Amino acid sequence: MKGFNSYTNGLDLSALKEYCIHHGRLTKYSKGDYFIKTGETSRIVGYVEVGYFKYTVHNLSEHKDYITGFAFENEFVGDYPNCLYRKTSEVTIVAATSCMLYQLSGEELLRMLDSDCMKEIKQAISDQLFYQVYCQYLDTYRISTRERYHNLLHRCPDIVQSISLKDIASYLKVTPTTISNIRREITFCR
Repeated sequence: MKGFNSYTNGLDLSALKEYCIHHGRLTKYSKGDYFIKTGETSRIVGYVEVGYFKYTVHNLSEHKDYITGFAFENEFVGDYPNCLYRKTSEVTIVAATSCMLYQLSGEELLRMLDSDCMKEIKQAISDQLFYQVYCQYLDTYRISTRERYHNLLHRCPDIVQSISLKDIASYLKVTPTTISNIRREITFCR
């Protein structure tokens, strides 16, 4: 979904994509299959050819999972940077649809990114990911849920055709009823 993962904006990741396609193992995931679970050692990364994955975290006090992100077709999936260093995963990543991806080990990706010609890309990916997450975090405080929903639709107009209302609500950390009410307001105001 073009525009969702803004960390890729302005980055030429074609070498990374080609590396995954040529050196990765084509793997199929069925809807509901886990790519990684929270608490497991993160070992793999992939380039999504078909389908999409969702990233979730579990809120212990609420006994509830929240969606923190997605990896769509033509994007990369993995618990970055934990997969590079075989650290414990902080997220659960699950196939939201049937998916095909080229996956390789995080160690192999790290070797590639540590090569002289890729060090700048590695730093740029980290910088851009930090910036995306930082802005998302600040937006939870500086703008209303309605504005965050509107910004999401502006950034990714097709998202409502691809992702359920429940998943959009979870991503925005609100109830599906809240999103329904916002959608009704937007429709009614037109």
